[in-house]
Amino acid sequence: MPKVIKKRIYKKAEIETEEQVKERLENLKEKLAERQRNLIKYGAIILILIIAIAGFFVYYKSTSQKAKNLEYQAYKTLYGPVLPGVNKQDNISKALELFKKSYDTKKSPSSLYYSAICYYDLEKYGDSINTLKNLISKYPDDSIYTPLAYQTLASAYILKGDLSEAKKTLNALYNLKGNLFKDVALMQTAIILEKEGKYDEAKKQYEELTKKFPESPLKSEAAAKISAKKEG
Repeated sequence: MPKVIKKRIYKKAEIETEEQVKERLENLKEKLAERQRNLIKYGAIILILIIAIAGFFVYYKSTSQKAKNLEYQAYKTLYGPVLPGVNKQDNISKALELFKKSYDTKKSPSSLYYSAICYYDLEKYGDSINTLKNLISKYPDDSIYTPLAYQTLASAYILKGDLSEAKKTLNALYNLKGNLFKDVALMQTAIILEKEGKYDEAKKQYEELTKKFPESPLKSEAAAKISAKKEG
């Protein structure tokens, strides 16, 4: 039998009442208003972030310049000519305060190092040692001021009579990357060993210096020490 084809019955679309249309428009209006509020809110957050970042860079630039100015004044005070009637120690103390202010304004290894130098020149070796240790701790990879800090730290220990710590510091200096002050580390270690009566160990330091650092200005002194020991 042929299949009976049923007629599709299409429902008439329901016609919305005026109230329903108004209600839909109000809902849509509220959703749009909410979206607009969110956009304004997010836009304000982005604007605040932009202002904060811009403010940070302005602040960073201004503090950097202020720190540099303070450090420059400190250099002039420390290394400039001593005026008549002015005590050199007073100049060093004034320079120290300027270096410390520079460091407080913007942290840097240079202002920290020269603060330690001022303490050293004032014979405040304990303060110098603590400042140098702080520098080494905060800037272990600095290629200039960290080697300088180790070298000065060793000298401070020697002046305090702590030869054991001086040798440890010189060994750390020798094992840093690069060759800055390695010859100095060998020379100072050899001098300490001689002072301790360990002449054979000192000789090894002198020999290493002459072989590894033939261009060092300390080579002739090390060579003279080796020759003297051979003659002796």
